[in-house]
Amino acid sequence: MTRLGASMARALQRVGPGMLPFADAATAELPMGRLLRLALFQVTVGMAAVLLIGTLNRVMIVELAVPAWIVAVMLSLPLIFAPFRALVGFRSDTHRSVLGWRRVPYIWFGTLLQFGGLAIMPFALLILSGDTTGSAWPGHVAAALAFVLVGAGLHTTQTVGLALATDLAPAHARPRVVALLCVMLLVGMVVSAVAFGLLLADFSALRLIKVIQGAALVTIVLNGIALWKQEPRAPGRTARELPRPAFSESWALYAGRGRARRRLVATGLGTAAFSMQDILLEPYGGQILHLPVAATTALTALLAAGGGLGLLIAARWLDRGGDAFRVAASGAVVGIAAFSAVIFAAPLDSARLFAVGVGLIGLGGGLFAHGTLTASMAKAGPEDTGLALGAWGAVQASAAGLAIAASGILRDLGAHLAESGRLGEAMNLPSTGYLIVYHLEIALLFATLLAIGPLVRDVRPARRAPQPLPRSA
Repeated sequence: MTRLGASMARALQRVGPGMLPFADAATAELPMGRLLRLALFQVTVGMAAVLLIGTLNRVMIVELAVPAWIVAVMLSLPLIFAPFRALVGFRSDTHRSVLGWRRVPYIWFGTLLQFGGLAIMPFALLILSGDTTGSAWPGHVAAALAFVLVGAGLHTTQTVGLALATDLAPAHARPRVVALLCVMLLVGMVVSAVAFGLLLADFSALRLIKVIQGAALVTIVLNGIALWKQEPRAPGRTARELPRPAFSESWALYAGRGRARRRLVATGLGTAAFSMQDILLEPYGGQILHLPVAATTALTALLAAGGGLGLLIAARWLDRGGDAFRVAASGAVVGIAAFSAVIFAAPLDSARLFAVGVGLIGLGGGLFAHGTLTASMAKAGPEDTGLALGAWGAVQASAAGLAIAASGILRDLGAHLAESGRLGEAMNLPSTGYLIVYHLEIALLFATLLAIGPLVRDVRPARRAPQPLPRSA
């Protein structure tokens, strides 16, 4: 046994960082413990996203009997703040503080916004549902305020948190750091979804209050741990007498450098293409392929697993000198194959082909998100990191929100046209509305490839100039 234990110990010692996912993301400047602490802000962002989009969506409609149109309006309110992410990032770049911090005040302020929104949200929802002896309009106002506060805090925290990670990580380690941060976002979403489902299984008004306010407490605790001793103080860098550029000037300079507009257009098109299916995959599996509830619920885990694999592949690819735009383009190509598999699953009545398509959607989305985020980091200068990542986040969040809203409208409109016979007898199928959306996603991915094409650098070695022949004596 002693020899066996010694041999196992030697084998474990030979396992290098390359064999352990994200173990090589740590550097001397940003050790693994400090990096994992910093990544906790992504866990709280994932938790808030799951709470808003998933858990409260069902609770408000089913348990609280809130009209669906009110739910749709409330859930869209956090997106109002998404276009301002570029401004928030710019402000964190140019923040003046006697303490010498640029990022910490904004992350902490975003955390307080999240905490405040979650703290008042359960009471506002209960009044919104009609559980009151007075007028219902204060519930509408308070619920709207709660969703706006959570959305503003979420976008502020994530934008400036990514900028802080870019400041702390050396350039060669940023692809691996990006992958780890994205995986932590997925971890936060998956763990939170399971936890919220278990805690609210025996639903009551008191349980709802405990769960949402517990999420508020977890948010402020985890973000406080994430910020502890992360950003070094540099009072000279943030002295008040230093000139502070205007946002319009900084944006014009950034947008006119290195085809930034084309990069943002490609990000928006690809994000919209991968996001339109978010609210349609589970209904498609249940209504068209007749999958049970347990099977459709497992799609979320399969999608997350594919996304995690995509992030890991992208990190390894970029770590070996790969081009971020090629990584993003590969994600778009994988997405085209994925949505094709989902489309053909209906006429073939193949649940396995559908599962393969879902996994590939996650894989392609992970490659695309990592590639575009890494490209934004690489193109940012040391003084406009927040602006660059804020612009990426603004486009990404806005495109995702609009795509999700449009997918539901297009699905219902397509189904109505098919049932009325306006699309012809051959298209009068239950799957027509879904297939219209999936075909549109494929078209958007082709448009994404067209936008990315000029951004991909030529990696072929440059031709050497011909050497002149030696003169004869």
